[in-house]
Amino acid sequence: MTYRLYASLFCSTAGLATATMALPAYAQAPHDVVYNLPAQALGDTLKAIALSSGTNILAAGGTVEGITAPALAGRYSVAQALALTLKGTGLHARTMASGIAVESDGAATNGESDSKKDADSASIVVTGSRIRGAPVAAPVITLSENSIRNAGQASLGEVVRSIPQSFGGGQQPGIGYNVPAASGVDIGGGSSINLRGLGSDATLTLLNGHRVSYSSSRQSVDVSTIPLSAIDRLEIVPDGASAIYGSDAVAGVANIILKRDYQGLETRARLGGSTDGGNFSQQYGVLTGARWTGGGFALAYEYNSNSLITSNDRSYARDATPGLTLFPSLKSHSALLTFHQALTPSLTFSLDALYSQRHENSIFPIDFGGDIVTAHAEAPARSRAFAIAPALDWTVSRTWHLTLSATYAADRSDYRTDIFTGTVRDDSKDSCYCNKGQSVELGGAGSLATMPAGDIKAAFGVGYRNNDFKSLGEPDDPQNIIRSQDSRYAFGELALPVVSPGQGVRGIDRLDLSAAVRYERYPGIGSVATPKFGMIYAPSGSFDVKASWGKSYRAPTLRQQYQPPAVQLFRATALGGTGYPAGATVLYVVGGKPDLRPERATSWSATLAIHPPALAGARLEISYFDTRYRDRIVTPIASISGALSNPQYAPQIGYAPSAAQLAALIANATAFFNASGAAYDPANVVAIADNSQVNAGRQQIHGIDALLDVPITLGAERTLDLVANASYLKSKQQISVTQPVTQLAGTIFNPPHVRARGGASWSDKALTLSAFYSYAGSVRDNRTAANTKLEPNTSFDLTARYRTPASAGAFSGLDVTLAVQNLFNDKPSAIPVSLFLLAPYDSTNGSPIGRFVSLTVAKKW
Repeated sequence: MTYRLYASLFCSTAGLATATMALPAYAQAPHDVVYNLPAQALGDTLKAIALSSGTNILAAGGTVEGITAPALAGRYSVAQALALTLKGTGLHARTMASGIAVESDGAATNGESDSKKDADSASIVVTGSRIRGAPVAAPVITLSENSIRNAGQASLGEVVRSIPQSFGGGQQPGIGYNVPAASGVDIGGGSSINLRGLGSDATLTLLNGHRVSYSSSRQSVDVSTIPLSAIDRLEIVPDGASAIYGSDAVAGVANIILKRDYQGLETRARLGGSTDGGNFSQQYGVLTGARWTGGGFALAYEYNSNSLITSNDRSYARDATPGLTLFPSLKSHSALLTFHQALTPSLTFSLDALYSQRHENSIFPIDFGGDIVTAHAEAPARSRAFAIAPALDWTVSRTWHLTLSATYAADRSDYRTDIFTGTVRDDSKDSCYCNKGQSVELGGAGSLATMPAGDIKAAFGVGYRNNDFKSLGEPDDPQNIIRSQDSRYAFGELALPVVSPGQGVRGIDRLDLSAAVRYERYPGIGSVATPKFGMIYAPSGSFDVKASWGKSYRAPTLRQQYQPPAVQLFRATALGGTGYPAGATVLYVVGGKPDLRPERATSWSATLAIHPPALAGARLEISYFDTRYRDRIVTPIASISGALSNPQYAPQIGYAPSAAQLAALIANATAFFNASGAAYDPANVVAIADNSQVNAGRQQIHGIDALLDVPITLGAERTLDLVANASYLKSKQQISVTQPVTQLAGTIFNPPHVRARGGASWSDKALTLSAFYSYAGSVRDNRTAANTKLEPNTSFDLTARYRTPASAGAFSGLDVTLAVQNLFNDKPSAIPVSLFLLAPYDSTNGSPIGRFVSLTVAKKW
């Protein structure tokens, strides 16, 4: 029988290891615990018991599904709590070396040893720590597939854009051309997680704990390709985690945790559309799988498509940019396989594999009139990605296991621009961003020693990682990039329980300490060592205080290092120059630099977590976070139109260049573009503006997060769950020591100061009604002296979900969801644009989708 974890694995107590005692081992917990749990899903009750008692509790993948546990109130040992909870369910608790297994009364062990069952559970993924059972000294945002469905969402792209800590910039579909490249881009229609607005390349995104290939031009991961039916949950730790996971985890880490396996067949269909026009959406999916003694698999397939949203469909854009695509048409196919099999009683093989392809298309007018019939441009793109991640897990002893894992992944985004006159294509240019990633890692984890408070646990590992990047145009294009970067690393982590509940230490109910360090070497760049320390202190069982401090880093991307230098010739007036002779020009230089250093950051956070026993399962977490970023890789001239007029860019401007300087600059450039409208004449060049990538920037990000979850029992089978997630953010940046400090948060194309999402879900046995409200605060359009305030963006969402009971005969297993998102059709504030290709609103904070109505029908067979 295979097992799936229902709670984070906590340190095994001394009593659990004493199998020779008269009572079952799980009855030997060192203390009783006060429970006040409502009648709820059995899985939720088992999780609460595991978390409260510090006991490992595992359950077979589908054993507890659909079972309601009775209310549990009083002080009980683990054995008593489980006996009362499982009474009448046809299940029982059985002791095993790794904890307690909850299984069917009729289940036979078939001779499986404890070590084999430990191996079955060895691939369990924990976010924020390499040590199973180690509590994380930072907030963890968790969204299960069920909670996502209850909110009316159908893809991870929708999900990540609704999380307050994740900024709508980065790699996202529908990002306008007026958004600075540092804030967002749309190439291929992918969706990325962008914590704190630090950039999607500063959030590490994992699939079942594995790294996968980067997407498109960004050093980020496209999460929209993963079928939602295959996902167990999404976990996000918005705290610097480079000491645990390496590069890219400056803002935090997101882990997409897959279902371990599945039994049966589920089909699903969803239709929806925007009531203002456009965006007719279709989704069709299937999930199947099987379980057997020692193994199992799950296979999911999903098809998604939506039609264009154009400015002609939206009142706030119709006149400003007629004919412009605001949201692209997308069509995608995705398939995911997860598999595991016990090879011996102590050795387990597992495999995760993903394949996806997506087509994107946008249509643009060629003039302000918006007549796309006479002439227009199209921007089709095709993305293909796959990943395969095998692993071997060896249970060396009761408390130690070793894991050998590998990943091979690739992502190819082909894109082009076609120019049409009527239906005739006049011109076309093809390009591609091609990424590959390979890695291999050997790691181990287990207990070093036993203390009165529990086991001292450790994790260690070594690994190798390689990334390939190609940016290709025509075969002889001098701007082509073909580069590779590898790294070697080693890491170690320690979890030390100092005081555990029940030891009777005055003023300390619980005290846990943790430490981690990672060393990584990048040939040609340098070496980086990053530490991290954490503490969890609980004065009582009602609340605890978490604190973490650590350093993080992000290695320069291959594009930032090796983008070939290019020179563009502009009229001086286009760069804000005044007082120059007619015909005066400027050479504008862009490109990468191979000697760029890694970006580095120091982060710390402090969290107050309140979980009163009187409100079983309730929690309130308030966290303060602070990240100071240095050696940021930037293009120092943020606004080309102010290059000559803004004094902060003076260090990047070379005035009155000599003829020899101009000749050398052009000779060393791989490309020269004349955008001046006249022939190049060195005598007319009045300045050189160097906007090549540099390590010059500093950023400071700080603010407050608040997470709330309050489950309320309304009756024997009715519950009400209140949830909220809010984030207050302040951020500022200084490009160089000679330039002023500028505010980021609260300004256009950057995160607002406040983002929040909250709601309520009412459920009985079959029906769930949910309402959610999302808020993104106002930002200021500071591109001009007018400094206009843009109104907040809001959305009120309603969902009704009905699931038929098992007694419904042929209709059993039916799941019907009706959802309305943005019920009141809130619209983004209009902004002025100077070109017909630019979105007339802030496309990083506002959406053109508007009111969206969908119907989903699913059936388990």
